[in-house]
Amino acid sequence: MKPLLSKLHLFATQAAHAHELKSGSLINQSQLVHAYCSHGAFSYARQLFDEMPHWDIVSGTSIISSFVRHKRYGDAISLFSRLLLFGIRPNEFTFGTALHASTVLGDLNVGKQLHACITKMGLQSNVFVGSSLLDHYSKLGTIKEARCTFEGIHDPNVVAYTALINGYVKNAEFDNALKLFAKMPERNVVSWNAVIGGCSQMGLNEESVNLFVKMCRDGVKPTESTFACLFSAAANIAALGIGRSFHSSAIKSLAKFDVFVGNSLISFYAKCGCLEDSVRVFDRLKDRNIVSWNAVICGYAQNGNGIKALEYFKRMRLSGFKLNSVTLLGLLFGCNHAGLVDDGYSCFKLAMTEEPSILKPEHYACVVNLLSRSGRFNEAKRFLQELPFDPGIGFWKSLLGGCQIHLNKELAEAIAHRILELDPKDISSYVQLSNVYSSARKWQNVSAIRKEMKERGMKTVPGCSWIEVKNKVHVFFNADRRHSQTDEIYETLMAFMATLESKPFRDLHY
Repeated sequence: MKPLLSKLHLFATQAAHAHELKSGSLINQSQLVHAYCSHGAFSYARQLFDEMPHWDIVSGTSIISSFVRHKRYGDAISLFSRLLLFGIRPNEFTFGTALHASTVLGDLNVGKQLHACITKMGLQSNVFVGSSLLDHYSKLGTIKEARCTFEGIHDPNVVAYTALINGYVKNAEFDNALKLFAKMPERNVVSWNAVIGGCSQMGLNEESVNLFVKMCRDGVKPTESTFACLFSAAANIAALGIGRSFHSSAIKSLAKFDVFVGNSLISFYAKCGCLEDSVRVFDRLKDRNIVSWNAVICGYAQNGNGIKALEYFKRMRLSGFKLNSVTLLGLLFGCNHAGLVDDGYSCFKLAMTEEPSILKPEHYACVVNLLSRSGRFNEAKRFLQELPFDPGIGFWKSLLGGCQIHLNKELAEAIAHRILELDPKDISSYVQLSNVYSSARKWQNVSAIRKEMKERGMKTVPGCSWIEVKNKVHVFFNADRRHSQTDEIYETLMAFMATLESKPFRDLHY
């Protein structure tokens, strides 16, 4: 019905345009161009713009903005060039609109050409133009140009500061982002969200929480974006208690949750192992998108429930959603750890048939892992031989992992040697092969591998785990003795190990 109405409106616009031309009436060019854009008739709008060069800067900027609003970014840049040919001098709003279009297009060359025009016209110190230019450079990853642009702005405002902070975060210069944030003469919720989100992205999850507390003390009301970042930070360290307090705060601060906050909550509870809460949030979410479905599918997969992951995948398809690369990864992961080999392989073949464009090397690696973990080594090797690209080290590691589970030391040796030919410094392959020999009680081979690792100066990355007690997260590394209660922890651990040694597993009751 909507396409039909749009066509009727377009015909009405064309009829009115023709009538004015025949009658010799004064045509409002700007209104006509806007009308054609609103009906999706961009070729007519562009033709009208080109044929009637009697524009001023206000109407010309308005037309360019109309093209940008309708996501015709390339046309907007082209129209900007036409304005220059018409001899019309752009103002700060024209440049701001054109820079936004070039940013969305990801075209750094256009941005630099606009920068040159801005400099020639003496607008580089204008805070509006400077902020737009700064945003362009920050989002396209050229932090050096962004910093120079910021320094050239006369009296930068909160928008300019926030744009540069986002640029620093994007380029992993988080110390510079925090220093700039501390210097800001004023802050708004967007600038707070930038540093809170940056902390979360950089793995500085505790700092993210602390910044949120400071933000609230400063009287700044959090938004949906704030809570989405906070739930991600809490999920990264599986801090269930802290995350629940954020959930309560979100209920108090927000009238209702948008889909982004809802999706973050689904993932948070799933990563903390609270699948009931995760599904409860999913069920209450009215406007679900593919990310919502992926969150609950991956949640079940990560918690070892491949059957439920497949069940929700079927529901997702019945709701009209198609699987994407994240959906497939979640399904393969869930089937892998639940031993659902045939189901996982069926999902992969479904993707090959219906959505082949989503397939990436990691999906093929998951299938190799799926087959090898279940001991189907011949099928895994055949699958590797039929890959449409040369398998990297990760594929052979997947096969090696299966050998470790099924104690296939002959195949493990061959694969490990192949991996080490590709990368002699790959520590994990030595460790996996050592584990295979250890499980098979080949202690002489284990000793030889450890000796070789020592001679090569290889050191394994220490294991890490954490636990939350009374809303405080305690982090532990392998052989860690830095905790304030180290003595009590080791005493308890030794007592537990003594109990295990004194009783066989069948006599222990949990």
